[in-house]
Amino acid sequence: MRLLLESADHRVSTAASVAESMELASTDAPNLALIDLTLPDGDGLALVAPLVAAGCKIVIALTGHDDPETRERCLASGCADVFVKPVPARELLNRIARWLA
Repeated sequence: MRLLLESADHRVSTAASVAESMELASTDAPNLALIDLTLPDGDGLALVAPLVAAGCKIVIALTGHDDPETRERCLASGCADVFVKPVPARELLNRIARWLA
């Protein structure tokens, strides 16, 4: 994912947990965040409100669960969209371009 986004000239920061993500967002709030729902220390959706409060404009959920309940939970938490893994690269890049335009 990092290589894909960097190849499209996006600046990318990564974090592997809820705690790392919170720390990173407090010092370098992103314009757009891709969050995995399953992180080693908790539910990725716990990041949505803090990211938005830190100035993130768009939060996208990434999940392996392709069901209406998961999608609804993500959208209800404030995510702009939900991608089911494996994420279609071209579609993701196209949507990111539209969101950041």
